[in-house]
This record gives sequence, structure tokens and C-alpha cells, in this order.
Amino acid sequence: MSDTAPKGRATRGTAKDEVAKDGAPKDGAPNLPPTSWAVLGLLSFGEELSGYDLKKWADWSLKFFYWSPSYSQIYGELKRLERLGFATSRVELTESTRGKRVYAITEEGMAAVSRWAREAPVEPPVLKHGVMLRTWLGHLMEPARLREILEQHGDYAEKMSRRAAADAGGAAEVAEWAYPELVLRWSQRYYEAERELTRQMLADLDELAAGSAKR
Repeated sequence: MSDTAPKGRATRGTAKDEVAKDGAPKDGAPNLPPTSWAVLGLLSFGEELSGYDLKKWADWSLKFFYWSPSYSQIYGELKRLERLGFATSRVELTESTRGKRVYAITEEGMAAVSRWAREAPVEPPVLKHGVMLRTWLGHLMEPARLREILEQHGDYAEKMSRRAAADAGGAAEVAEWAYPELVLRWSQRYYEAERELTRQMLADLDELAAGSAKR
């Protein structure tokens, strides 16, 4: 078989057989972690992508609201998806001495990720806010240090808001990225709100200090 040809499926089981090995019922959606669906979702836009491309695409959009993966995480998910028959790969010859492996979604993969997007339970987002936790422990540090932490967080939120806005502008130029653009706008507003909440917390700290001074 040529190195440039897509990998065939003759030597592996059907997608349903592989899904069953992963512990999901044969007639149901596979029991995959959200990170698998995220990588498969990146492939659902119809382009063949390398692991490097997927990393860039994730950093361009997913990092604002869900995940900023490492290369090892991406390649681990790609192996899982290929094993399930949800993705296929081929080696694309380049001008360099080594070819580049690119990945594409299969029909089974498109059906699976579409079903997951439509039918997965609506789960509440998990908030793990390190700055909020440190503020909760504000009695263990000097007020000036706590303000410094909050101001750094506010600067970060402002930076992320600007980046999301810039990436949303880029997405607006491609018709197929209409929904990623909407989510990037959502991300922009989220970080704007986080910046405002940080300002309010700094004002609350001033009020707390003023009340303590009167006692």
C-alpha cells in the first residue's frame, strides 16, 4: 500500500465493534471524553489536518472556552479516533525528506460527533477559579498583595477579550466558521464580564477596608 494512500479499514473491526470495546453500548453513542469530541469536531470542518494544524486551530478557538491541548494530547486522541474508525490518516508528501501525516473525519466519525452535539446531556460548566480561591483566602495575605493578584487577573481577562475579538474577526471572513465566530464573540463577552467582575471585587475590597478602619 502506498504511504500516501488513506489507511484502509479491512484489517480492523467496524466502528461499532471498536466502540463496544471502549465500553459503550453498540447501539449508542461511544463513551468518549469531551476532549475526543473536541478533536473530532475540529476535523468536522472538512479539511485534512495534521497534528500541528489541530494544535493551531485549538489555540485559535478552543482555548478561549474549553481546552488548550498539548501535542501529546492531540495525538493521543487521534489514535483513539482512528482505532474507533472515526478518523483516518495518510502521509502527505512534502518538499522535506519526511512526509506529513494528515487526518480526516470519516462518515462514521461525522455521524458520531453530530449525534453527540445534538443529544449529549446539557452539563453545567465546571468553575475552577484559582483567583477566586485565593481571594477566599484573603485573610492570609496583605491587602496590597491581594489587590495585586486581582489586578493581574483583570489584565489577563482584558488581554483574552482582545484576542477573542481579533480571532472572531478572522473567523468572520470564512463562511464555514460562522458558529466558531459566534462562540468567539461569546468568549469576548465572557472575558469582558470577568474584567468587570474583577473591578467590582477591587471596589468591594476598598469598601471592606473602609469599614474595618471605622471599627
